[in-house]
Amino acid sequence: MKGWLQVPRLRIGEEAADEHRHATWLELFYDLVYVVAVSQIAHYLYEDTSLKGFLGFVFLFVPVWWAWIGTTFYANRFDSDDIKHRLLTGLQMLAVAALAVNIHHGLSESSAGFAIAYAVTRFTLVLEYLRVIKHIPEARGLAKYYCFGFSIAAILWLISAFIPIPIRFVLWGLGLAVDFITGITAKRFQVALLPHPEHLPERFGLFTIIVLGEAIIAVVHGVSEQKWDTQSAISAVFGFSIAFSLWWIYFENVSGSILSANVDRKLGLIQVWLYGHLPLVIGLATTGVGVEKVIMSNVNQALPTPYRWLICGGVAMCMLSLSILHRTGLIFRCKVRAKYRLGAAAILIFLAVVGISLQPIAIIGLVAFVCATQVLEDLYQSGELSTAKD
Repeated sequence: MKGWLQVPRLRIGEEAADEHRHATWLELFYDLVYVVAVSQIAHYLYEDTSLKGFLGFVFLFVPVWWAWIGTTFYANRFDSDDIKHRLLTGLQMLAVAALAVNIHHGLSESSAGFAIAYAVTRFTLVLEYLRVIKHIPEARGLAKYYCFGFSIAAILWLISAFIPIPIRFVLWGLGLAVDFITGITAKRFQVALLPHPEHLPERFGLFTIIVLGEAIIAVVHGVSEQKWDTQSAISAVFGFSIAFSLWWIYFENVSGSILSANVDRKLGLIQVWLYGHLPLVIGLATTGVGVEKVIMSNVNQALPTPYRWLICGGVAMCMLSLSILHRTGLIFRCKVRAKYRLGAAAILIFLAVVGISLQPIAIIGLVAFVCATQVLEDLYQSGELSTAKD
């Protein structure tokens, strides 16, 4: 019965910053529903690999990602394991599950259901912040500001469900803009309530793992759908190595984040951390679809242009995002690694442009090679640092 009596509590500040925090069992359970949502979004892109299909994929991906961001930042600052919070989290999970159900036709006949589901995720978050207003005086300014902005965004999404296409999508864009602007313009309240420096990188890392999982699923599914032969097997190995390399260069460096080190935690850098991860996770999801398309392509013909751009462009987006995170120190600060990531992105875009006549195994092999060089460069840099210290 103790859980009934708990209220939201502030989980940040000078004392809390020294507290070792990890994702709770509830947060890990909550993430499970995003496994399904990300899978459905990837399937949407798999069904339509044209430029229009990719833009639609991004348009559906952003609100799903933003719903996760809202809950994550709330839990980072105000997490409490009381029954009300558990029930509201359960409601959020149902709403995200509804998002996933409506993704496949999310820009056509299921768009109204998608809009209502997203509105429910935002209204539920507003209920969480109303509890903060009631119980945590020092956070009332931030909570009121968020309640106002997020409510306006949720209302726009809800109204859009009853407005015909394409005006419906205009309201979606306005709603997302209000959501983003609310977070960006709340600096005067956020500066005294900076997120917990240890918990935040872990949560973002877990979402990155969820999206990386799509690349592994793509390898397994692609091979299972193909007649087993040598080239398919080699392509599958290359596909796995791409996912493994991306995991390596992200998680090998994330422990060097200035957020985790609790040094110079400026609000602007936290926002770069937040928005800098968006192209990374979009790129990872795109890469997974690209890997599957490559494995399932005719090995004796040139890889179709949309598939070539999926795998090359997806990995290039990841490299560009990692370059920004390296440059700002939001993962291990290293100008050399930032340059290597940027160079890798340029090479991959070049490959997408000129690789018109290359077969699938050649494309995926070259992408895997570029990714592997990034791992080797990191190992070399780490070895240099160790030698210098000795």
